[in-house]
Amino acid sequence: MALLFLIPGSGTTLRVNGKAVVTTNEELCRSFAVEGKAPRSVIVITVGAAYFQCARAILRSNLWDSSQHVPDESVPTAGAILESLTQGEINGQDYTTSWPARAKSTMW
Repeated sequence: MALLFLIPGSGTTLRVNGKAVVTTNEELCRSFAVEGKAPRSVIVITVGAAYFQCARAILRSNLWDSSQHVPDESVPTAGAILESLTQGEINGQDYTTSWPARAKSTMW
């Protein structure tokens, strides 16, 4: 696996390469419990290498320059995407509207 950690507003990036395994080990899952709720699975990462990645691409892309960002309304919502992928089996507007409450109640 490879992970790239970004610091918003900065060109600094940390890259971590290694191997990853998904496990449902109950003891390990319990160790990550939040508000008494343990995850159903965790990812165990064995790091092979960690290093700072060249920042040129981040800086040249103007990633953190909000004047370069597309307007939120020009990007489809998760609900709209799901509605399209399921050919209407999922009501996109309902999904999008109910998401904040659903996320809050299922976060932990």
